[in-house]
Amino acid sequence: MAETPVRIVLVDDHEMVLQGLTSMLMPFRDRVRVVGQATGADQAVRLVSGLNPDIVLCDVRLQGASGLDLCQRLIELDPSRRVVLLSVYDDEQYLFQALRVGASGYLIKQITGVELVRQLELVRAGERVIDTALAGRAVDTAARLASGEFWPGARQGLTHRESEVLSFIVTGVSNRGIAQRLVVGEETVKSHLRSIYRKLEVSDRAGAVAVALREGIFR
Repeated sequence: MAETPVRIVLVDDHEMVLQGLTSMLMPFRDRVRVVGQATGADQAVRLVSGLNPDIVLCDVRLQGASGLDLCQRLIELDPSRRVVLLSVYDDEQYLFQALRVGASGYLIKQITGVELVRQLELVRAGERVIDTALAGRAVDTAARLASGEFWPGARQGLTHRESEVLSFIVTGVSNRGIAQRLVVGEETVKSHLRSIYRKLEVSDRAGAVAVALREGIFR
């Protein structure tokens, strides 16, 4: 008896991306079937709960939310849930974060349809998949982290930019001030803050400062 197609739910805050992925997977509908699409975290939780797909294929960054947070939330609701993160960011720190929250895979959006289908089938079979080029760099990064190299906060899983934001928090710079210094929008700063709080397991600026000082990230 032929194996049934892998049932997936797509999560991305851009309709164009959702349409593009659906079209890319259409020629392989006998192997992978898109059963639902969501553009936000709350919608995704409801959809996944109702459809119970084999895999949730989710962007790392969503409007006003984090794909990493969504991944963790879905797995907390159902520990057997398989979530694969799909991103434009070939940054090993994002990979480490994805693995930390329980993701079943981390793939880069430049992936071909043929390869994506193969990787999704591997995930359904119980394997964890990682973009090949990124996996190689991650091994090197892990070794350097173990030897104490890299930026302040790298051991706590902070990206280089998050480390910069944390340094401003420690010195009392406002969100607006941080945005001006880094030449980004305040919403981007808030997104970094949410990620920092999650990784340091705190809920506010004061908690982040306390951890930064206690752990010697910044003095």
